[in-house]
Amino acid sequence: MTTTKSRVVYTPSFTDGAEFRIPTFKVLKQDGSLYKGAKAPALDKDTALRIYRTMVTTRILDERMLAAQRQGRLSFYMQCTGEEAAVIGSAAALDDADMIMAQYREQGALAYRGFTIDEFMNQLFGNELDYGKGRQMPVHYGSKKLNYMTISSPLATQIPQATGYAYGQKLAGEGHCTITYFGEGAASEGDFHAALNMAAVQRVPVIFLCRNNGYAISTPAAEQFAADGVAPRAYGYKMDVIRVDGNDVLAMYEATKAARSLAVEHNRPVLIEAMSYRLAAHSSSDDPSGYRSKDEEAVWREKDPILRMRLWLERKKWWSEDDEKQLQETMRREVLETMKRAQKRPPPPLETLVTDVYDEVPPALAEQFEKLKAHIRRYPDAYPKSAEHAKGGA
Repeated sequence: MTTTKSRVVYTPSFTDGAEFRIPTFKVLKQDGSLYKGAKAPALDKDTALRIYRTMVTTRILDERMLAAQRQGRLSFYMQCTGEEAAVIGSAAALDDADMIMAQYREQGALAYRGFTIDEFMNQLFGNELDYGKGRQMPVHYGSKKLNYMTISSPLATQIPQATGYAYGQKLAGEGHCTITYFGEGAASEGDFHAALNMAAVQRVPVIFLCRNNGYAISTPAAEQFAADGVAPRAYGYKMDVIRVDGNDVLAMYEATKAARSLAVEHNRPVLIEAMSYRLAAHSSSDDPSGYRSKDEEAVWREKDPILRMRLWLERKKWWSEDDEKQLQETMRREVLETMKRAQKRPPPPLETLVTDVYDEVPPALAEQFEKLKAHIRRYPDAYPKSAEHAKGGA
């Protein structure tokens, strides 16, 4: 059975969906001017500058932390470079009480919510002030107070979780929604399809935001799917969908604001496909020169979303060269100084290895923990950061 009546034909009639050509929503040109017929969203000066400062801060944080990884000061890092508009522009259109379920390249959304450089550094170095108590690898941020679900490494697991969380929001009826971010590679996972189907059937307030940056690590989009991107898949679930220029911060803000209205006011899930490009490597463990050319990267560097927004701000007389110089100097200094402080902080107490799973540490786990401490005391040179915590006991 289908949910709607189908037109009847009397000879075989096939279609491959090619008639569904999804347009790309754009507002801002690369020179900072608006496209003919386009209208800038109702964005006040304070919000616009907050968005821009967050974009610049994210870029500087990414550059500095990748350098720290190359110096051996950090084990791993993933950059948002080139995708700042897609992430931060969309996050700015949400209510602070809305839940964000990210993949692992959305540090800009967390920074926009108010996550400090100090909090970023504590997580990256896994020190005693890290909310995750050093149990996660770097870039797996989370903040309960900022409604940002902790990152999970397995790809696409956050997508069905977002549907489930949004179902709870629907039942609560408090006017909130969930947004979940993922790449076009994650959209090839089964979790993506299960999540969209459930969201459409149950009519829950969720926004699925796909960052189509061209590559699933080293696999180009052309080798991932034959269809016209990810957006047409929404038709299969009877879901609202929009494709947006992911390097256009104004378009991302406007599209997400409209999507939130559909989700919260009408319980209509929405799929947003943000067309962008990952200017950096997939991660600090990746070398993109093995699967794409420098010429291709150069074309996309000319479409830098940060420069595009800066030129728009300058046209509106909201930003100047002096403002840019001051912001760059201030943030570079803050990132460097904060990193040095975070590195010097001790690791989480050894006891945190066995807490937070059970209400009370069970005897078997307590016994294993005592054996661990004895082992560390026996070989303190092999565990310099934990030796002090292991003193005392049997």
